[in-house]
Amino acid sequence: MKGLVLDAKWEPKAGYPVSDWEKQTGKAISGNSIWRHPKLEVREWPDPTPGPNDVVLAVQACGVCGSDMHFYETDKDDYVLYPGLTRFPTILGHEFAGKVVEVGPQVKTVKAGDMVTSEEMIWCGRCIPCRNGYPNHCTNLEEIGFTIPGAFATYIAVDEKYCWPINAIAERFGSEEKAYEVGALTEPTTVAYNGMIERAGGFRPGHYVSVFGAGPIGLAAIGIARAAGAGKIVAFEVSAPRRELARKVGADFVYDPREVSAGDRLMDLSQGQGFNFHVEAAGAPHLTIPEMEKALAINAKIVQIGRGAQRVPMYLETFQVRRSQVFGAQGHSGHETFPNVIRLVASGRLDLSPIITARYELKDTVAAIAQSTQRTDGKIMVKPNA
Repeated sequence: MKGLVLDAKWEPKAGYPVSDWEKQTGKAISGNSIWRHPKLEVREWPDPTPGPNDVVLAVQACGVCGSDMHFYETDKDDYVLYPGLTRFPTILGHEFAGKVVEVGPQVKTVKAGDMVTSEEMIWCGRCIPCRNGYPNHCTNLEEIGFTIPGAFATYIAVDEKYCWPINAIAERFGSEEKAYEVGALTEPTTVAYNGMIERAGGFRPGHYVSVFGAGPIGLAAIGIARAAGAGKIVAFEVSAPRRELARKVGADFVYDPREVSAGDRLMDLSQGQGFNFHVEAAGAPHLTIPEMEKALAINAKIVQIGRGAQRVPMYLETFQVRRSQVFGAQGHSGHETFPNVIRLVASGRLDLSPIITARYELKDTVAAIAQSTQRTDGKIMVKPNA
């Protein structure tokens, strides 16, 4: 089969202490500190074969993520920008939906012909974090498109326990093709849902919500805030096309943070009361958190979803006197996250289909990722079996 393969040289940066675990597994805990001279190309890769509990999917849609962009872009020394868990070579792509074409002998929950999406975090279910109910923090974690083959490919094999049916989405949109595209949005949407609802505990209907960054995760956060009953939603985004998408999915006010003082604008819009819930989806917390700090309502929450490897200046006295909290969030697994997002989409209360702004064939996946570096699109889809 064909797949978009990333290969890179294992060359730890000077001063980076490579752990025994990294040496044994070939996985880099901090990808940017080890993987150099990345090369991306669509090429032949062995067809997947299902294990006893696996299903093989013909991938119908796979979204381009910011992490894929951070494999394409490099620093001044030609190291990948992505800071997380990685092992190469592998096929990229982790936001996907597909049709089941083959199942292992012990598979019971899906069958050939079913339409499904899948989790990206391959949690073991046996380590202490998993057994304690924290699958996103599995100590034996594998990640589709990061450490094991992903979905910028004709086919992918996945254990049935990570698959979720999207039949209800197909019924909602009345089109299999549309259902696969919208189904592929489930993974990034669940990342926002996990941060906002599971980790930060959500907000009360009527509360005011700010979202910093209107890339796909931020756009999903806006849609979730609207579906959950936010009284006012304000987004900040530097890209004009993405500001327009933010309006389409539910933002009441949208600003370029380079042209306004975000904190001051939030205080004006709340008549001096501050905003109750702030979402960091820009991956630039050193710039965004100080603005949120200026506009904390009493008992306000900040949830950090964007990945930003910077230390952040915070004046904790403000959090004390405003009775406010900061929540860290990673991943999307467990806690009914996938089925609840699918239900919201099927109900019509959450429709992120307007954020799909471009579509590419598998052979043009490198071009799709290159386009994403312009940071003007909402979600770019690759259609491997178009």
